[in-house]
Amino acid sequence: MEPPQEFPFPFEPYDIQKGFMTKLYQTLEEGKVGIFESPTGTGKSLSLICGALKWLQDHEDRQKREVEEILEGAVKSSSPEHDNKDSKESNIPAAPDWVQQFAKKREAEERTLKSREEQEAKVKREARLEEIRKTNRANFFSNKRKRKEGKKSEEDEEEFTMMKDETLPDGPTDKGEDEELIVDDYKSDEEDGSKQTRSEDDKEEEVHITKIYYCSRTHSQLAQFVREVQKSPFGKDVRVVSLGSRQNLCINDSVRKLGSTNLINDRCLEMQNKKKKEESRGKGDDADRQQKRRRSQAVGCPFHQHIPTYSDEVLAEVRDIEQLVLKGRKMDACPYYGTRYSIPAAQLVALPYNTLLHKHTREVTGIKLEGNVVIIDEAHNLVDTITGIHSVEITGGQIARAYSQLTQYAQRYKSRLLAKNLRYIKQILHVLKHFIMCLGGKAGQSPEEPSIGVPKVHLQTINDFLFTAGMDNINLFKIQRYCEKSHISRKLNGFVEKYQPSVTLHTAKDTKADTGGGASSVSKFLQQIKQGNMQQTGGTQQSDTPPPSSAGSQEETPHQSSSPFMHIEAFLLALTNADKDGRVVINKQARLSQSSLRFLLLNPALHFMDIVQQARAVIMAGGTMQPVSEFKEHLLFAAGVKPQRITEFSCGHVIPACNLLPVALGSGPAGGAVEFSYEHRNKEHTMVELGRVLVNLCNLVPAGVCVFFPSYEYERQVYKFFEDSGVLKRLAVRKQVFREPKKASQVDQVLSDYSKCIQRCKTLGHKAMPLTGALLFSVVGGKMSEGINFSDDLGRCVVMVGLPYPNIKSPELKEKMDYLDATLPHHSGKSPGQIHYENLCMKAVNQSIGRAIRHKDDYATILLLDRRYFRPNICAALPDWISSHLQTISKFGDAFGTIRKFFMAKKADR
Repeated sequence: MEPPQEFPFPFEPYDIQKGFMTKLYQTLEEGKVGIFESPTGTGKSLSLICGALKWLQDHEDRQKREVEEILEGAVKSSSPEHDNKDSKESNIPAAPDWVQQFAKKREAEERTLKSREEQEAKVKREARLEEIRKTNRANFFSNKRKRKEGKKSEEDEEEFTMMKDETLPDGPTDKGEDEELIVDDYKSDEEDGSKQTRSEDDKEEEVHITKIYYCSRTHSQLAQFVREVQKSPFGKDVRVVSLGSRQNLCINDSVRKLGSTNLINDRCLEMQNKKKKEESRGKGDDADRQQKRRRSQAVGCPFHQHIPTYSDEVLAEVRDIEQLVLKGRKMDACPYYGTRYSIPAAQLVALPYNTLLHKHTREVTGIKLEGNVVIIDEAHNLVDTITGIHSVEITGGQIARAYSQLTQYAQRYKSRLLAKNLRYIKQILHVLKHFIMCLGGKAGQSPEEPSIGVPKVHLQTINDFLFTAGMDNINLFKIQRYCEKSHISRKLNGFVEKYQPSVTLHTAKDTKADTGGGASSVSKFLQQIKQGNMQQTGGTQQSDTPPPSSAGSQEETPHQSSSPFMHIEAFLLALTNADKDGRVVINKQARLSQSSLRFLLLNPALHFMDIVQQARAVIMAGGTMQPVSEFKEHLLFAAGVKPQRITEFSCGHVIPACNLLPVALGSGPAGGAVEFSYEHRNKEHTMVELGRVLVNLCNLVPAGVCVFFPSYEYERQVYKFFEDSGVLKRLAVRKQVFREPKKASQVDQVLSDYSKCIQRCKTLGHKAMPLTGALLFSVVGGKMSEGINFSDDLGRCVVMVGLPYPNIKSPELKEKMDYLDATLPHHSGKSPGQIHYENLCMKAVNQSIGRAIRHKDDYATILLLDRRYFRPNICAALPDWISSHLQTISKFGDAFGTIRKFFMAKKADR
């Protein structure tokens, strides 16, 4: 199917947008993997929406015609003449003619029946959604009329209702309540997992229609994308669902107030598990069933109702996350489960990175990739994102707490656990004990005690780590499977949460301090629980023994009151990777609490393979996708994608060439060479030349100037030098100086002050003189190098100081480079590891300098301050829309004159 000549668009698209949509349509139709680069400000999101949804619309029309042909041809296919014709054409002599005819007839009938059922379901769904749309429109106009008449609308009432706390009924407080803390029975290692997890209320899954999965990094980016869909020509008809975390979608205030993501997840799952157990307990008469139903509603979440109705509401109108939450509150229905219930019938699903890129999360959410389209936006850091998602770190303190808590759990419930459960718990304790020993600690000892051995950081392969730790004879696959099926992390978290502060980090000192030497810390803990239960039931006994103190309790934060076992479980899962695909970083320090174990994923393609193999087409889009070679080598080729399946598209910017001036400068005002390599950047004359360059720029450039440094440490060093040498005072004459904060909570305030200063100078004009704007010191890879728009006056000049190469001495980076050298071919005399090292630098540069131009009427100059930018390989790694206009100027005077002419021309245009 050829791409259309015209695409639905809210306005007349630019030529680059037409080219983008045409190439996107063609890529989806041919089922390829596309790498699309479209600079920020070129309408990338809208091009993705209109191009992809136009293809989906045409694809559905074609499917509809095929179904109609099948239904029309059903009679013909069942006729004797047709069967005889098929039997003559067939070369299968294995069965008599009448058997072949019967089989073909039955296959045709099944295909026809399936097509008819799908068509009927689609018609019913569309009718249902249209009825909801009509009702919503009627309510909208009714509420509008009521507001005009001075009456309260439903939304006004809803706003008042949202202010009320919705609390859950308290559950029973007797000892029987501990039943939900017992790990689920684990009968056999050989049992099919699907049988163990199947519940009575599982219903036949709804058929998934062809859909587009759109994913981005953050919920705010997804919300912005959904708002673009609302404004597009498809906004009224397309069925869109936005997926989010429980933290973003939960409307149960008693759960939301827990704060921690892990605690919210655990409480939600615990409530659903309680409800299922209450509903499945035996059978009785009608009265018994009604009583059990009321009890299940009491222990379960009250918002886990009306989900089917809510899911229809989700599909009837395009809503972002905030609107979904408001709708859920209005209907008393859970948005988290309601949106998941809507996935099969949705045409467009917006979801965060983690939900798509993590296989287990993808499966439990109900994401089906087969035959569907995947669009990954902001994909420039996709390789690093996959690596980060599947790399796990656990601290020595977490291991010690998990060991202590699991020991107390096993002691508390040993008489109620199956023998197989106890055996696996002992194996897990054995593993945790060896983890502690690897870090120089001792099980049962405080993590604040000095560790055994010399502090050091070293890496090992997975097999070497297991052998060194004495765990090479343990089947981690069985332990991981047990953790998954028994839900032990959730049970342990509920146990710890319920019995705080009794469940503390018990150490060997606790045992020694006991009188008589016979009672252990575990025994004291059990005695405390007994006394606690008596107090809950009206008992009067009091303990003469004070609560045992935890040596590590001072370091615990409020959120550490939960069990860290979920992190342990993730680390155990990581250790089941193939030996060549990962490394274990053993960070052994002076104390166990300062030490850590980290699994480092070396092969991200391992977790991207399922996506590119199962999905019909995969689109990776971003503003700056250079260098594209990394995506091909590290993700696509390594995941088994053939070169002929890969397609690329890159477009220029919508701004005219006269609105952008990129300059690479090789010397300072004094004529000295400017190079900020590790050997030269700390020299005094280098920082002096940097100061002179910035002072001259501040005298020339209007409004805002943003300077990016390679690291926080170098920014601090330069700032102190400027302060001591008087450069800072000279800069402050023309620009008020701001610095990027290290704390994320302070970023918004700094940006606000920076913006207000520029706006104030623009408003006052000559009255503000000599102050003309503001100067912002930022850091590459920091909080302002990505996701922050320095548009218009906020960024008339962006200065890149040096090349931000990562620390070559980092053990993790060195191991990654060695892995690439061993698995990938060399190119142009360079090793894959060296290419990766350079790519890390240039990706950071591209993200930082891309902050300048944000729309078609914007203009700015980009100053690359380092003579190494003259090198052809460095220039080639820049985005095309910058490298094609880049001027390499050796002398500062010439560069200064070029920049002066640029801004004089812009001033004349105004």
